[in-house]
Amino acid sequence: MTKRPRTLTAAFVRTVGRPGVYGDGRGGRGLSLRVYRTVNGRITKTWRQRVRIDGRLTSIGLGPYPEVTLADARRKALDNSRMVRQGQDPRGRGVPTFAEAARRTIGLHRDSWKAGSPLPQQWESTFRLHAAPLLDKPVDRITSADVLACLGPIWNSMPTAARKAKHRIAAVFRWSIGRNYRRDNPVDRAVAALPKPNGNAGGHHRALPHGEIPAALRAIRRVGDGSPAALCVELMVLTAVRPGEARGARWDEIDMDAARWTIPASRMKAGREFAVPLSTGALEVLRKARKLSGGSPLVFPSRTGRTLAPKTVSRVLQIAGVDSTLHGFRSSARSWMAETGVPAEVAEACLAHVPKSRVVQAYQRSDLLTRRAEVLQAWSEYVG
Repeated sequence: MTKRPRTLTAAFVRTVGRPGVYGDGRGGRGLSLRVYRTVNGRITKTWRQRVRIDGRLTSIGLGPYPEVTLADARRKALDNSRMVRQGQDPRGRGVPTFAEAARRTIGLHRDSWKAGSPLPQQWESTFRLHAAPLLDKPVDRITSADVLACLGPIWNSMPTAARKAKHRIAAVFRWSIGRNYRRDNPVDRAVAALPKPNGNAGGHHRALPHGEIPAALRAIRRVGDGSPAALCVELMVLTAVRPGEARGARWDEIDMDAARWTIPASRMKAGREFAVPLSTGALEVLRKARKLSGGSPLVFPSRTGRTLAPKTVSRVLQIAGVDSTLHGFRSSARSWMAETGVPAEVAEACLAHVPKSRVVQAYQRSDLLTRRAEVLQAWSEYVG
């Protein structure tokens, strides 16, 4: 990993690949380099400057790297600082960047949203994850090709997220048209170039089609940054257990060497002890969780050392723009099992569903653990 210098250097700016905000140190006049990872895995770097205008901190976009070099950005920052000292607004009456237009669009809608609504954060998350290349561009210079580059990678793999991104990006351009910053909405032409969504894409999905799970997991990992809540969601997906069973997981239930998680009857819906075979993906999640647990008996402790609250875990999905409930991941896994030819009794056993038939119950007790381990390993490899 590139070592972070006290002040930015041309070499650091060129090589840094870790997403984050990197300030130019003292005397940098509020200049920072913002590094994003786009939904298709590319690294995007842009310059921003924080200045106080009329007593209010304001962020000004200075352009993308490498079109704007470190020397260019510092020169712009110096010019802006001089204008502020002279009582001038360096933004003048210029066209706002997409980031500024998005902020003002959210502000316009905020009064119509209920108090405490997660929508402002969800809109911001959408722009950060799916419109990062647009953020520092003036709204009048954004083309349909720019929008297509944002929506195209998620149009088929994450149709629900793509639908929301399309709607929210279009809202920013409608605001821009209303303020005479541009005459057309580039989202319309971008969408016209994309294939028509399938019949499910326009609905409100609480359980994602299994084909969308890999992209959803990538989004969760990006926004979760390895937090206990994000790792809890990952384990939930990989093991197809219920949300409460994952949140309450304890280290004394898990045998890493045997790759087995034994959930006691007291924590199971059916009141029966349940053994969960752990795939290589699930074991990797648990290894990461071990480093964070700090000696807690809980696999995923909260900041106060208690069991994670349901809302804390669900919020990971909201921030990532994943349109599914936590329980919905079980439905996604079950759908994949059905489509890949997993026998019904094995699939139901993977989800800890207790059959009504005593004959089937006896058959399942004979030991489906080996078969379930094969299925969950294949599921882990499928979702990545």
